Order: sequence, then C-alpha cells, then structure tokens
Amino acid sequence: MASLKNIAIIGASGSIGKIILDALIKAPQFNVTVLSRASSETTFPTGVSVRKSDFSDSDLVSALKGQDAVISVVGPTGFAEQKKFIDAAISAGVKRFLPSEYSANTLSPAVLQLLPLFNQKKETLEYLKTKESSGFSWTAIYTALLFDWGLGNGFLGFDVSAHTATIWDDGSKVFTLTNADQLGRAVVSVLEHPEKTANKNLYVASAETSQKEILAALEKATGSKFAVTNTTTEKELSEAGEKLSKGDFSGALILVRATSFGSTPGIRANYAKEEELANDLLGLKLESVDETVARVVKGSS
Repeated sequence: MASLKNIAIIGASGSIGKIILDALIKAPQFNVTVLSRASSETTFPTGVSVRKSDFSDSDLVSALKGQDAVISVVGPTGFAEQKKFIDAAISAGVKRFLPSEYSANTLSPAVLQLLPLFNQKKETLEYLKTKESSGFSWTAIYTALLFDWGLGNGFLGFDVSAHTATIWDDGSKVFTLTNADQLGRAVVSVLEHPEKTANKNLYVASAETSQKEILAALEKATGSKFAVTNTTTEKELSEAGEKLSKGDFSGALILVRATSFGSTPGIRANYAKEEELANDLLGLKLESVDETVARVVKGSS
C-alpha cells in the first residue's frame, strides 16, 4: 500500500487536534481536509481545505469521498459518534482510520475502571476490528500524557512560573510521556507507512520519567527551589469522585492524571516497560527530560 495522501481530520479544533493538524500541514506530501460542523465558526490555517458538514450519515459519506485516511481527534462528547464515522469512511472508500486515542492506555482494565468514559474508546477499537478488510484498516496511537504541553499549561501539576508542584505519593513512580512534536511525528509516520502500521495498537513515548525527575529538572532549569504540595492517589481519587458527583468535570481531569501518576495497580503507564514501544517501528527516538524541561521553561519566561 502506497503512502496515504488525502487526509481528513475530525476534531481539529481541540488541543490534540491542533497538534496533529499542525504536523500534517508541515508535511507537504499530504492534502489535508478538516471536517467541521456547519455551525462551527472556527477558522483554520491557510492551505487547509475545510468541509462543513451536518454530520448526517449521508453527508459524512459525501464529505469523505476521495480521502485515503480519516483521523478522529474528537473529545469525550464525540467518542460514541466514532462508529458512525467508521461506517461513513468505509462507504466512502477510505483506506485507514485513526480513532481518538492519543492518551492513556485504553487496553488496561484498570484505566477503564478509573475512567469509565474510556469504555467508549474501547468499544470503538473493538468495532474497528470487526471492519478490517483488504481495503480498510485502522491504527490506534497511545501517547499517555503530553509532556511539554502539560508542563507548559500546568496540567501535569507543575507551575513553572510560580515555582510550585503537586507531587503524588512519593513521586518516584516511573511512567512514559510524549512531547507534542513526537505525537505529530507518530501520526505522520503511520500515514507514510500504512502497511507496517495496519490494524495495530501503537504505543509511543518521548521520555520514561517520574514526577521526582521532572521536579529536579525544573529546579535545575529555573535555578529555583519549588514549593511542593504532597498528595496521594487515594486523596486525588476521592476528590475526583466528589467533584464528578457534583457535575464538576475537572474531576475527570484528575482521573486522567491518575492514569500516569496514580499508584493503582495495572494501569500500565510505563509504555517502555509494560507495553511494546512502537518508537523504532515509526522511526521515533526517546528525548531528554532535561532538554524538554529547559525548552518549556525558556518558552514560559
């Protein structure tokens, strides 16, 4: 199978969608089309085709005609819609579908117990397996949490400007993280190598690290001691449950952090040790924790 050229992306306006869209734009071999809801007023970079759709079955098929691959980067409210996207892609003659993963280990029962919403992702993966054929295949990419992105915006619990950090348990648990550019490279590599990436769950990473190592790198890069607030997995999960019971969605974000930082057995957050890392298959290299942290610190100053 030749490299996939015509690429449609659904969910390009979200945080992860923007990262993937940017990577596709920088790769001149691709013709990129963003599928956008007719009601959306989001604008996209020059050179990207935008196809407005009402997302009905028939209009999705029409919109995906002539596309080689569909990349779904929908958020939680769109997880359940992905079966509809898959059916439309198959009807339109699309060769490859990338479901909305790019996060925690959906194949871990412990992760699904922490984040029941991710069962919709698992159902999408199972549905894709039933649709495999000589003309249609899929690839799922797992990144765990995003390193530089989550460090820069505080999602990982470090405030670079305020020199504060929230550390789970003793901070020594080892997990993998992926930088934004590495995510983009992974997607591009999948599209460039459709044969060897067909019908596979691919785990990628930029670094194998711990909260303690990230903290040390931050203190080195800033030349300042960080004020640390210590917490525990038990405390964080309790707070997440309390928030969600009150309809506060920030509780779900705590659970997402728990898929890397938490001590819950079986979450398989270290893709380098607990899964088969696909970096070599995709031509990706591990990156330096110190260099990543220094780059984020420089960008925030």
